[in-house]
Amino acid sequence: MLYMRYLNDPTLCMDSYQDDESINFDSLRERIKLPQTKRRLPQCLIIGVRKGGTRALLEFLNIHPMIQRSTDEIHFFDNERKYNMGLEWYRQQMPYSFADQITVEKSPAYFITEGAPERIRAMNESIRLLLIVREPVTRLISDYSQLAANKAKKDKFIRPFRDLVLREDGKINTDYRAVRVSMYSLYIKMWLSIFHRDQILIINGDRMIQDPYPVIYKIEQFLGLEHRVGRENFFYNKTKGFYCVRNYTVYKCLNESKGRKHPTIDPELISKLRQFYSSFNHEFYSLARQDFGWPDE
Repeated sequence: MLYMRYLNDPTLCMDSYQDDESINFDSLRERIKLPQTKRRLPQCLIIGVRKGGTRALLEFLNIHPMIQRSTDEIHFFDNERKYNMGLEWYRQQMPYSFADQITVEKSPAYFITEGAPERIRAMNESIRLLLIVREPVTRLISDYSQLAANKAKKDKFIRPFRDLVLREDGKINTDYRAVRVSMYSLYIKMWLSIFHRDQILIINGDRMIQDPYPVIYKIEQFLGLEHRVGRENFFYNKTKGFYCVRNYTVYKCLNESKGRKHPTIDPELISKLRQFYSSFNHEFYSLARQDFGWPDE
């Protein structure tokens, strides 16, 4: 592999670097230009879903030597201002890579954004797409938990979970964005109308949390990559309560914002939400060609 010969080469071209600046390896990957590398448009996108495990998935993929990933969510295809800046601007946001490496970018908002599939296809009609989903109610609660934590940091008030997910008449409040995000079947139809089903790999985020190795192995196959990630690259951190990754250059766990404790929700409300999502889930199973086995009540 071409890039391996340069790993220990001291002759590196830096975009910007100060001798007294403390930087980590992720930062180096973004800012070092090795010979024969350049910034390339992504050949693979993690399109969602929000609070489905997209950040963990990206970090797990990052240990594969043939993958270069953008550390930031660019939001190019779901943001009018950024999209109007053009593909060259988007390309400049990508990390340097060799010709035989795959560049990956993730922005979970792509999945629910009308028009995003068409824009992505216009960039690359053969692109590979990764969609990771979790049990809809779990994802909804996680979404709320993150919003509540962010508001708490700013001393801002957030309405109770029940008040947001239910209308005054007791029905599920589909005007609440977090509720709609978990209605996966509505959005996957949009993507399947633009892309061939074989271009989209749908990942069970709940299973990835329990055992990430089989998921990454399947993605290696999906992307046509040599199998380079083994079980030894994952270790369970008992303190954090989730898997972390390691290889010869990376030893990383997600930050404290991941795996945060969820609020206690009334079991009757959880059952009501599960019943609401049931029809959407079964339609999604059919479109995804797999049964996720999420509870119906």
